Amino acid sequence: MPKMKTHKGAAKRIKRTGSGKFARTKAMSNHFFSERSEASKRGRRAGGMVHPSDEKRIREMVTYI
Repeated sequence: MPKMKTHKGAAKRIKRTGSGKFARTKAMSNHFFSERSEASKRGRRAGGMVHPSDEKRIREMVTYI
């Protein structure tokens, strides 16, 4: 059976933490900042974690990370 391929789009957006969880960046943080409140902009700076219900799908997409 051939090796599984890593989903490159997911691999660029998701990193593995030291404890084995998946870290991600938050959406809506690239442009249109003049329309957003300061609190909204601050909240986008911090990253987020992948929800536990999505971890199985992510693990299959980024097998070798």
